[in-house]
Amino acid sequence: MDLTTIKEMIRIIPDFPKAGISFKDITTVIKDGVALKYIIDEMAERCSDRKIDIIAGPEARSFIIGAPLAYRLGVGFVPIRKPGKLPAETIKREYQLEYGTDAMELHKDAIKPGQNVLIVDDLLATGGTIITAVKLVEELGGNVTGLMFLIELTELGGRRTLSDYDVVSLIQYPY
Repeated sequence: MDLTTIKEMIRIIPDFPKAGISFKDITTVIKDGVALKYIIDEMAERCSDRKIDIIAGPEARSFIIGAPLAYRLGVGFVPIRKPGKLPAETIKREYQLEYGTDAMELHKDAIKPGQNVLIVDDLLATGGTIITAVKLVEELGGNVTGLMFLIELTELGGRRTLSDYDVVSLIQYPY
């Protein structure tokens, strides 16, 4: 298994969720146990030199990658959810998507001040979702030690939006 094989396994869905969007479907990768293990192991290797206390990830596909990566690294995982999904007291931020607006929440007690946090997601596009996750983590006093992605859409400029942070992506696509 290698990243070329993983990239070939990703299904491209044109015009989803709306015209002009080329959706990268990772379900074809995560349903394959060997492929899923490979991407988790590869991500773990790429962040092995970092001090990570906890991993955070925005809803929902980051949960699929972030939780097993946290397990592999021996740290916890904190979900960043859509409004109304977390049961305890939260902080909230709104953000722009490529195709609309949304908001995310994080439990107020999810991150302790000074904790080193790796934020993980399946895809980096414009960076709007992740910069919002970063701001939520930082609002709670977390230290964002890096941003890890399975896929990066290079032409959408997310890496520029996140230029103050260390960004790692396994697979790159033009938009």
